[in-house]
Amino acid sequence: MNRISAVLINIKTQFKERKRVRLARSTWGNIFVFAFLIFIGVFMAFPLFYAIVQSFKPINEIFIYPPRFFVKQPTLSNYTLAFQLAQNLNIPFSRYAFNSLFISIVGTTVYILVASLAAYPLAKAKFPGLFIISQLVIWTLLFRTEVTVIPQYIVIAKLGLINSYGAILLPALAGTFGVFLMKQFMVVAIPDSILEAARIDGASEYRIFWKICMPCVKPAWLTLIIFTFQSMWNATGSQYIYNESLKMLPTVLTQISAGGIARAGAGSAVVVMLMIPPIIVFLISQSSVMETMAQSGIK
Repeated sequence: MNRISAVLINIKTQFKERKRVRLARSTWGNIFVFAFLIFIGVFMAFPLFYAIVQSFKPINEIFIYPPRFFVKQPTLSNYTLAFQLAQNLNIPFSRYAFNSLFISIVGTTVYILVASLAAYPLAKAKFPGLFIISQLVIWTLLFRTEVTVIPQYIVIAKLGLINSYGAILLPALAGTFGVFLMKQFMVVAIPDSILEAARIDGASEYRIFWKICMPCVKPAWLTLIIFTFQSMWNATGSQYIYNESLKMLPTVLTQISAGGIARAGAGSAVVVMLMIPPIIVFLISQSSVMETMAQSGIK
């Protein structure tokens, strides 16, 4: 496997060279570009900033008009109220948190594996029906979630998965965005020559997949982790889950905050708390997002 190791090192070197961006503009041109990017960054970060500011406002500042983008009298009472309301629930708050964390972590891990295994033969194998299957993967991306709600419910009900984790995990695993993303990246990032060299050396397809393919497409599955975790974390499963002990954290926190004007501050605190886990996952994996989009051809 020495040849394979040498080729892998060569591929990693090429990726590092691609990351080096050389600016050929004038000094004023660079200043303009950076100023424009800073403006766009501030504009995109503003909703996050405003949500955090709102969560620290007392109730009399939340509804003031015109809205203020700063806090005169910051307070933690909104977070305190949110936790107090959560403690008064019939089911322990920790149970709801466990449900969401379990669904998010297990669902993300399994989906990355399923999407990668499905994308590998579509990207690097030739078999009858390859073109049709590839087109089906693309076509399914055109359907909105609302279109498939009723068929999904019928399938979940027929399988007897109502009021179970499987009711949320199974539809998520059927998503094709991850398959499309991984396939596009594998086509560009993995040369066919390295796969042929591995097969000549006696490596099985599973060994090639784990030892060569997955390390080469690490930016792609790190990017997919961000999207999948965010989707799973925000999943409520309200159309499938009726058992109180199986409900997800977003559902319960939304119910807590839906108590009229008196709970507006608690609602702002709930919004911030729900944003924290996806932001943490993004900060860990964000360095691979741009490389994945460039390699897979997604704009």
